[in-house]
Amino acid sequence: MPDAGLDRLAVDLAGALRQAGVPVPTGATVSYARALAAVGSSPSGAYWAGRATLVRRPEDIAAYDRAFGTVFGGQVPAAPAVVARPVEVRLDIDEPDAPGDEGEPGPEPAEVRTMRWSATEVLRHRDLATCTPDELDEAHRLMADLRVHAALRRSRRRRPAPPGRGTPDLRRTVRRSLRTAGEVVRPAATQPGRRPRRLVVLVDVSGSMEPYARALTRFAHAAVAARRRGQVEVFALGTRVTRISRELATHDPDLALRRAGGAVADWAGGTRLGDGLRRFNDRWGVRGVARGAVVVILSDGWDRGDPAVLGAELARLRRVAHRLVWVNPLKASPGYAPLARGMAAALPHVDEFVEGHSVASLEALAEVVGR
Repeated sequence: MPDAGLDRLAVDLAGALRQAGVPVPTGATVSYARALAAVGSSPSGAYWAGRATLVRRPEDIAAYDRAFGTVFGGQVPAAPAVVARPVEVRLDIDEPDAPGDEGEPGPEPAEVRTMRWSATEVLRHRDLATCTPDELDEAHRLMADLRVHAALRRSRRRRPAPPGRGTPDLRRTVRRSLRTAGEVVRPAATQPGRRPRRLVVLVDVSGSMEPYARALTRFAHAAVAARRRGQVEVFALGTRVTRISRELATHDPDLALRRAGGAVADWAGGTRLGDGLRRFNDRWGVRGVARGAVVVILSDGWDRGDPAVLGAELARLRRVAHRLVWVNPLKASPGYAPLARGMAAALPHVDEFVEGHSVASLEALAEVVGR
């Protein structure tokens, strides 16, 4: 089903363009709404989808930029930086030595070829803890286009089935037969519907996770921005538990991160994962938020509390959740072993244990969540 919020954005942007004197056919507005449904409502995706569907002449780009800034309430996103640099590679070719004028071997012939490499592709696989501030800014821009799709589950609602499938739908069959004088020409059928599962994201914002916490919060924002409100819940875990779903429910990732940082009083502080999970289970998780949901915990597993409490609360959470995914940025380190007490206590209750140290690993996580 289309998202009414995305359709509203498409209509508002098309109306702003028409007021600026840019001709926008109705079909272009429909195409833009479909493009938004495909790429999501991130600033970069929304901008370039509109450029491709609503702008037909180069002289209209300036008006489009002004209209986009008015509707989306921010600056126009910059074009993705894809840097290609030529590198000369000398390849030696074995050939017989040619005698020179004085009977000495001449210089060995060589072939020079030019190769290109992309800084963006290198950055996708770089550990976020080792990035410079400029590289982090570029990595955050790459993450703005991240799409997090939901796993599907059977719904109580039924939907029309293709011919030859499903169970007979007598009501629709009789209604159709009224058009053909009571003759059943096209029997109708129904099949179980599918709806997305709720996604619950728990982000460890303790001091040991500081190099990764902001990037992982941007992953949580991408999940919130790509899906309708109520289907994604995000919590910050530190010395306390803070619900930040509402703070992340904005299209601007930088604004969302500032709002989340202002709401979390214990950012970059200590962590008591077991006690935090107990409060989450008592107040939100077991009472309904985590029931049948895909729960993602973004943490390195360092815990100052009793590991037995962490194990017991994870077992309690696992009983109500559909799937439990633990994302540890340290897993990509050479020779890593889950020796921390918290991580060792958590692993028996986790369905999947994955990396989360780079943009590429978070893209892989988005696929894991959607399975």
